Formats: sequence, structure tokens, C-alpha cells
Amino acid sequence: MAANKISLKRRAQLTLRDMKRSIPLYIMIAPFMLLFAVFVVYPVLKAIWYSFTDYNVLEKANFVGLRNYKRLFLDDSTFITAIKNTFIIAVMVGPGGYILSYLLAWMINELPHKVGTVLTVIFYAPSMAGTAVITVFAQIFSNDSNGYLNAILRNLGITQEAILWLSDSEYVIVVVILASLWMSMGVGFLSFVAGIKGVDEAQYEAGAIDGIRNRWQELWYITLPNMKPQLLFGAVMTITSSLSVGTIGDSLVGFPSPNYASHTIVNHLNDYGSIRMEMGYASAIAVILFLIMIICNMLIQKLLRKVGT
Repeated sequence: MAANKISLKRRAQLTLRDMKRSIPLYIMIAPFMLLFAVFVVYPVLKAIWYSFTDYNVLEKANFVGLRNYKRLFLDDSTFITAIKNTFIIAVMVGPGGYILSYLLAWMINELPHKVGTVLTVIFYAPSMAGTAVITVFAQIFSNDSNGYLNAILRNLGITQEAILWLSDSEYVIVVVILASLWMSMGVGFLSFVAGIKGVDEAQYEAGAIDGIRNRWQELWYITLPNMKPQLLFGAVMTITSSLSVGTIGDSLVGFPSPNYASHTIVNHLNDYGSIRMEMGYASAIAVILFLIMIICNMLIQKLLRKVGT
């Protein structure tokens, strides 16, 4: 018992000594930590508090306990639909966009530098010019019989009447998924490009000597293990963007979408937070989305740590 107390005391002394030595470092990161606490930690904690209240911005918040959460899962069928649609979009756009981003980055790395640079800009551009992409998709999937896709299908004799891509509840989520997938080539894609180019060529030469015989083995045993930081970063960005899809559907099919076919958690959050001004209820929705993102990120990061091991 005495030995344990001495050990704990010694550890405390060492920790205090290390902290004193690191005071200049703490001072350097203090501005960032202050901004992080004010603009990230405080709003999150405030949202969690408001999720247990009845709050409409104009009046004082009244504590109601778990009433907002009970209402979400027991009385709000639209929220259940939003969860289902969010996961459908996330499953299609998340892994799909992640794998597509990596494969494109890998292929670009095999091309001449100038060609690869041009293609990188082309694939990254949609994530910067969201309005332009939505306009293009609105033209392609126009409900009009002269819309690009409807015209092609009619000319091929596949259909005789125009398909209401942006109004029929059977098709709107497909259009939203395709647009979201095309716009998913963001910073994660750029991190993959940088990560692949950063792998030391000497490792490929050593791998060839050790018995690696094809590009797929190079990819699994050399490229991927060297890109774990980029893979984790890309996973976080992809999950966050795929779970927060909302404005794309609003722009393409309107709000609310037909029969709530593409209604997501973000749409539900904007509905109650920006339109109905039920901020307590909106905060509960935001907390649920926050928890879903954290859980998904933890699972994906745990999975990616096994790559190349």
C-alpha cells in the first residue's frame, strides 16, 4: 500500500515537472484552444443543454427533461423517415465516394504530372462549385420531356412519357445520391492525392525485392499503410459530409421533398430550427446527429487501423 502511494506521488511529481517544461508550448496553443472552446466546445454543450428544454429564442428556456427525445423517437414519424433516408444516402455516398476518391487519386498518380494536375482540378471543382453542379443535375434530370435524360430515353424508345425525376418520390432520392456522390470529391480526395505522391519510391523497390509482384500487392502492403493519416482524415470528412446532406436535396427537389422521400436529419433540423423556431427540439435533433457522427467515425477509424496489418 505504501509502495503504491509512493509510486503515485512520484508519478505526480514527474507529470508536474513535464508540465512545467511544456509551459511555452501551452502558451503557443492557448489562442487556438481558446477559439476552439468558444466556437466549438461551448456551442456543443449549449446545444446539449437546450435539447432538454422548451426554447423558442424569444422566451426563457424551460427545462422539460427527456420530452424532446421521447417526441423524436415515439411521436415524430418524419424524423424516423429522416434517419432512414440519411443512412441510405450515407451508405451510398460515404463508402462510394471514399472508394471512388481513392481510386481516382491512385489512377491520377499513374499519369504524367501535367495531365494528373488537370484531372485533379476537374474532379475537385464540383465540391467548390456546388451551385453549378446542382444546376447541371437539374438540367439532366429535368421533369420536362426535353430534359437531357428524358430526351435520351425517348429517342432510344425506352420511354414515351417524361419521367418526373425531381417530383416522383421513387426517383428523387436516387438523384440526390448521384449529385451528392459527384460533389463528394472534396478535401478527402486532395488528401489522397497528396498521400499517394508522398510515398517514398524506395519502398516500392524494396517491396519488389521482398516478393511483391503486382500493383494490387503494392497498394495493400505499401501504399495503404503509408497513407493511414490521410485515410483517417478522408474517412472523417466523408462521413461528416455524407451524414450532413441536406441542401443538395433542397436545391434539386425543393423543401419538403415529395412524400419526404429525400428528407434527411439535416432537413429536419433546419425545419425546426430555422422555420418553426423550436430550438429545444432542434437541439435534440442536432445532438442525435452529433452522436451518430461520432459513433460512425469511431467505427470507421477502428476498421481503418487494421489496413495493412
